Amino acid sequence: MQSQPLSDIPAGETVRLVSIDGGRQLTRRLLSLGITPGAELQILHRRGQGVVIGRNGNRVALGRGIAEKLQAEKID
Repeated sequence: MQSQPLSDIPAGETVRLVSIDGGRQLTRRLLSLGITPGAELQILHRRGQGVVIGRNGNRVALGRGIAEKLQAEKID
């Protein structure tokens, strides 16, 4: 399946995170929130250019810059 930036995926989709294309600090921050490569995430809704994702009952709002650095693939 083709991966694409999280910022391009519509609300309501469930995705699997493929990679984090950011620096060490961003990767650490996301890992501390439980957002790791291989994790299943739900795109709850869009906030302007950013997205709100859900994982294990937690919600995290990500700005456009971070959402563009997260590569994900849709889960059917």
